[in-house]
Amino acid sequence: QVWLVESGGGLVQAGGSLRLSCKFSLSRLNTIRWYRQAPGKERELVATVSRSGSTNYTDPVMGRFTVSRDNARNMVYLQMNSLKPEDTAVYFCNTPVYGRVWGQGTQVTVSS
Repeated sequence: QVWLVESGGGLVQAGGSLRLSCKFSLSRLNTIRWYRQAPGKERELVATVSRSGSTNYTDPVMGRFTVSRDNARNMVYLQMNSLKPEDTAVYFCNTPVYGRVWGQGTQVTVSS
């Protein structure tokens, strides 16, 4: 059974930092992606990390966010620096192989 659980969100001022965590149940999962959904908007891709550690980022977060993983602990992290109010959203992790499985997400709120 596959599951993913996000944590680490919170309220932070603009310019601050947060580190999100994603715990997943299956050690063999390859690609893990971070998504976010702001109120009234579609869910959007933020960052991707492969099992080997290769990463990709979307333009809005490039240079500010860093995704990493610890395969031994089945964990993926999203380090978010220089946060902006437009980063406010619920953040989710997901894996393409089990794309319909979503966690509850973790709320990130950035105040101006």
